[in-house]
Amino acid sequence: MSSDSIQLQASFLAHVASGCHFGQLFDELPGVSFFAKNQDFQFIAANRRFWRRFGFQSEAELIGKTDFDLFPEQLARNYRADDEDILSSGEPKRKIVEPFFNQQGLPDWFFTHKLPIRSVSGAVIGIMGIIETYAAASAVKTPYFQLDRAVNHIREHFRETIAVTDLAKLAGLSVRQFNRLFQQVFQSSPRTFLIKTRIQAACQELRRSDLDLTEIAQHSGFCDQSAMTLHFRQHMGTTPARYRRDHRQRASDASDD
Repeated sequence: MSSDSIQLQASFLAHVASGCHFGQLFDELPGVSFFAKNQDFQFIAANRRFWRRFGFQSEAELIGKTDFDLFPEQLARNYRADDEDILSSGEPKRKIVEPFFNQQGLPDWFFTHKLPIRSVSGAVIGIMGIIETYAAASAVKTPYFQLDRAVNHIREHFRETIAVTDLAKLAGLSVRQFNRLFQQVFQSSPRTFLIKTRIQAACQELRRSDLDLTEIAQHSGFCDQSAMTLHFRQHMGTTPARYRRDHRQRASDASDD
């Protein structure tokens, strides 16, 4: 960029109100959330879709908080690890498939794209990113769309036994091609995606029902309670029982307020 272009840009941005950031534009994109953090990992900006997921009434309520104030500890650790990599390397991270809270407050699987924020001198001083639902991402004709039928089949039939060979047929690919493309897009295997989908269903049951853990495991597609607990701990960083207890405690605290 030429010096004249830089000067023109700087002159314009100097007149932009501090509360008016370009992240607001992301509210016009269905299924997309925007956030920015400083080098202390505190949120400094976000669009409405992002901060409303946490029950905030304004962006100001989010400013200064970190992931550890908003998410279960294991999820916050995962987010922090990505942020630390970006701050140290200055390199972006794209197409991270990770859990985030949907509009109903339930864990779902999203694509996250994170980039460094640089100072005038070029130093990395923060992280900015967007989070998009699978539906929003697949609306664009990228490699995602070729997997749509297979992914929809997993979401609709996760309680059943699903063979990778059947998923490959739905995608019109060989098993090898399917596994490779799935790994490329989701950064996980089809089996891991299936397990994550079952965990999402279990989270919903744990939050909304009084069923015992054995019944929830069966309803969510796990062979038994032990299998559900094993995978739940691996991906959510907690047990199903503790997840339910923590959710009810937060709901109780919120009602007291």
